[in-house]
Amino acid sequence: MTKNPPSSTAIHPLARFAAELRWQDIPEPVQRRAEDLWVDWFGSVLAGCRARPVASITRFARSQGPSEGPSEVIGHAGASTSPMMAALANAAASHVAEQDDVHNGSVFHPAAVVFPPALAVAQSIGASGEELMAACVAGYEVGIRVGEFLGRSHYKIFHTTATAGTLAAAAAVGRLLELSPEQMQHAFGSAGTQSAGLWEFLRTAADSKQLHTAHAAAAGLMAAYLARDDFTGAQDIFTGPQGLAAGMSRDSDPTRLTDGLGTRWATAETSFKWHASCRHTHPAADALLQVMHEHNLKLQDIAHITCHVHQGAIDVLGPVVSPATVHQSKFSMGTVLALAARFGHAGLTEFDDEYLAPETVALRGKVSMVLDPEVDGAYPRRWLGRVTVQTADGRQLTGRVDEPKGDPGNTLTRGELTAKALRLAAYGGAVSPADAEAAVQRLWQVAQWPRVEALL
Repeated sequence: MTKNPPSSTAIHPLARFAAELRWQDIPEPVQRRAEDLWVDWFGSVLAGCRARPVASITRFARSQGPSEGPSEVIGHAGASTSPMMAALANAAASHVAEQDDVHNGSVFHPAAVVFPPALAVAQSIGASGEELMAACVAGYEVGIRVGEFLGRSHYKIFHTTATAGTLAAAAAVGRLLELSPEQMQHAFGSAGTQSAGLWEFLRTAADSKQLHTAHAAAAGLMAAYLARDDFTGAQDIFTGPQGLAAGMSRDSDPTRLTDGLGTRWATAETSFKWHASCRHTHPAADALLQVMHEHNLKLQDIAHITCHVHQGAIDVLGPVVSPATVHQSKFSMGTVLALAARFGHAGLTEFDDEYLAPETVALRGKVSMVLDPEVDGAYPRRWLGRVTVQTADGRQLTGRVDEPKGDPGNTLTRGELTAKALRLAAYGGAVSPADAEAAVQRLWQVAQWPRVEALL
């Protein structure tokens, strides 16, 4: 057995950045943003921890890992197991309620694949809150840049959160394990070769989305631990002739991997979700609500809604014509707009109770999507909301939203984030309101924790 991995000819700047990042290196506004994202994630994991597909993955994880361990299985009173199995279960729970964060430019949901493995490992090794949060920022910065590097063609077929997410998880765990830059590069190689996740599941309402985040979190964790043990990975996993770009993209841009590294903080660009649905639906939903408010429209006033969208929205939402499950309905533009129009917000309970209600289905059938050159040209850096509403009395009204609610320029306050987390916790029903509120208040102080212990 060799003591050290073979030397690489050059350490990629992204690997060096992830290996060497410290909390004190991160600007204070970005630190605060990371704390916001952390609290927001906690609500999502509690909202999803008892969902049916998550329960399946959690049962599997607990059957394969020790019945007790250093890492918490969130929302399952006192349950704990190994870091890998806890990461598997908690990552699955993070991505089912469709309320977890998203970075526009990379079309990537970082929280679901960064916080679960980082938390599990931090609990296992006794890391401090600062060490945990620095590792999570490293994960965000790496995953976002990998998603941007892979480009729009990648997202048409691959679920970027599953693919780039594997490298994001490796970066976060690798930072906690104090990998050297060379070891981090090996971790990236091992993570990249395990990247997987296809959009085909949407056509049949399959449960694969939760499997995607579970696998990414666990595979990235494994890649980092293997690198610490001098296990080697591909040294040019990004742009090698048989690497990620060659196999998964037609428009990759290697400059995106290091764009403003250390000065441009992609973590701070991440958006929060307001509606409990695929983010591609949010701009149009907000634009529709704008039109209805400005013109005092009622449901019966709407004859047809045309959503002017980017190609990514058509690729992901287009296959969902008649949603058969609550989760699939969150990828139906018509359903989301119908619920927003009916209730002013497409939230979790609205989906559960009303996604197949006659009023929802009727308005769903009046919604169409068309490719808009302006909207498509701005995407993915900006997700513009444009709708044309044809009224029953013959008027044609337009709505325009340049920053949907939750985007950095239209963000949620800490009060709104706290309220959202508690609302999601109540929806999940896994913990009492008092326990959820106490946990959220502690979570805001994460950077002061001398040691990361159980959240609940």
